[in-house]
Amino acid sequence: MSRTAISLLAAGVLLFVGVLVSQGLAAVLATLALAGWGLIAVALFHLLPLVLDAAAIRVLLAGGARRARMWDALLARWIGESVNSLMPAGQIGGPLLMIRQLSQRGTPAADAAAAITVSTTFQIFAQIVFALMGVAALSWRVRHAARGSAAALPALVASGVLALLFAVFYLLQRRGLLGRTMRLALRFAGERDWSRMLDRADAIDMSVQSMHGRRPQVAASFALSLLGWIAGTGEVWLILRLLGSRVGWADALMLESLGQAIRGAAFAIPGSLGVQEGGYLLLAPLAGLSPDVALALSLAKRARELLLAVPGLVCLHLSGRALRRRAACAAARE
Repeated sequence: MSRTAISLLAAGVLLFVGVLVSQGLAAVLATLALAGWGLIAVALFHLLPLVLDAAAIRVLLAGGARRARMWDALLARWIGESVNSLMPAGQIGGPLLMIRQLSQRGTPAADAAAAITVSTTFQIFAQIVFALMGVAALSWRVRHAARGSAAALPALVASGVLALLFAVFYLLQRRGLLGRTMRLALRFAGERDWSRMLDRADAIDMSVQSMHGRRPQVAASFALSLLGWIAGTGEVWLILRLLGSRVGWADALMLESLGQAIRGAAFAIPGSLGVQEGGYLLLAPLAGLSPDVALALSLAKRARELLLAVPGLVCLHLSGRALRRRAACAAARE
């Protein structure tokens, strides 16, 4: 792990602990305890957005040389999300492992890389649209109250950051992101023959650009990603019910969409530690929630991440061992 990653992780942990302690850790944990075994139901409910996100990947591979199975896409998405949730360099490692999982299960490497790249791009775009839905819900909730305008500002800034990331990422893809990056890096490399790696980078860039040209599939991937974000509203609604707080769907949508936008804008901090908690703390009064309920909501979502991500990392380890064993057996037969 780099020094920068360690610094960001330390900052996130300090912010996370500081927010919890400032609001009374005992009260927050007592509120979270109300959910009890219901957190398992929350984890099971999260399978719905997980399946939708996997379908958003699979639809992009529908026109490829080898159509990926839904199970392959679901396994790749589950492992990628697990790494994103728990590993310090997850925002980079997650997509790379999704590509690896798909290619190990028969999808051509260039197609796998292109599908993950394009689906990730349009998942960011779907998140921007979802955040704007939250801003609309916020405006409807508070009408023209001054506090509503103040609370909307961080969400709008976060949406702007996501929009900038989307625009830069999309434009770089259309201009041959990997090939250009590789050629730039090779200026500082030795005189070793890197032509094979350059050919692979160019092949991935061509596959990405070809995939962007399949507009019906890209539109379907975007729609499925947006449905995945919207499905998260049900998760917030369910958690708050378990915590004894009855909120409407508009308030749940506002909390989920703007909370996720704030978390997404803080992608550099592992797990957005502290930032997610601060976002819910800021938004909670607009939904009529107390600070301890807001933080219990955030901790419940983190508990759900643990319930799904730990088995996901175990699955990653076991699947890697199984694939290596099969490769060794195949090599021995030859």
